[in-house]
Amino acid sequence: MAASKTNKTNLTKSWNRWAVVFLMPQTIVFFGLSLYPIIMSYVYSFYSWDGASPLDDFVGLSNYVELFQTPRFWGSFLHTIYYVFGTTIIAVGVSLILAVILNTKQFKGKAFYRTIYFLPVVTTTAIIGVIMNNIFGVNGLVNQTIQTIGIIQQPVPWLSDSSLAMLILIAVGAWKSLGMNMIYWLSGLQSIPTELYESAQLDGAGFWRTLFHVTLPLLKPILAVILLLSIVNGMHAFDLVKTLTNGDPYNSTETLDLYVFNYAFGGGTDGTISRMGYASAAGVMLGIFTLIISVIFGGLNMLTQRKSNKHANGRVI
Repeated sequence: MAASKTNKTNLTKSWNRWAVVFLMPQTIVFFGLSLYPIIMSYVYSFYSWDGASPLDDFVGLSNYVELFQTPRFWGSFLHTIYYVFGTTIIAVGVSLILAVILNTKQFKGKAFYRTIYFLPVVTTTAIIGVIMNNIFGVNGLVNQTIQTIGIIQQPVPWLSDSSLAMLILIAVGAWKSLGMNMIYWLSGLQSIPTELYESAQLDGAGFWRTLFHVTLPLLKPILAVILLLSIVNGMHAFDLVKTLTNGDPYNSTETLDLYVFNYAFGGGTDGTISRMGYASAAGVMLGIFTLIISVIFGGLNMLTQRKSNKHANGRVI
């Protein structure tokens, strides 16, 4: 017995050593490429620094004071809220409808449509932005098509008009995230016991009654997760915004992460001076906004799960 315990102990120690060996590269990468830059961004935010000169001009909270007094910063914040709200509402709602349709037994060609809707997810966001920029350009495919049909005589300034550009940005962002949201919805739909649907049918419930009284209530935890992921992803839409509109026209589609980029690598105004310290302060605020939203929705998710558990326990009792 003693020999057996000794062998098990040695085997456990051996596995622990190998676990440390395999985890070390990822840990080093995390500290070097994620944690260290985050910490240094907080440090840089207290300096007036161009990214190249010595880090010796300490300005305290001046960058944050200037940030809060800059209308362009608050404009980019509002644009981010518009983008997040628009893409979340559209993507979550449409993906739910698609998931319900694809989950029905009578629907044919499920694998084909799932693949089609998931293609934008696996396509690089920057590539999608470049393609959509060409499609919605003044001489792009959309204008050429509707001009050929005779609907319009002059090209529509899809990306040159402030309102239209934001709508196009929201539509493309929502389309990009449809596939992933649909997968989440499908996983939730397929986890619902078939016995519940059979009981609903025996009670005479039709499609809509079953949907609103059986399906949707059981999908609340999935909804909370999808909302959280959609909002967090929407707060970091730099690739799409940069390649599709680049914040134009006149910064009307500039989001917070693009605002950080513009000041970090071009001064944000005349394009000649890099303001890395000021950009770091803006990046810190972006991180704080994202953290606040994550905490709020995480708390709502916990409350939803607790209510669901209490409801389930009450029904069991």
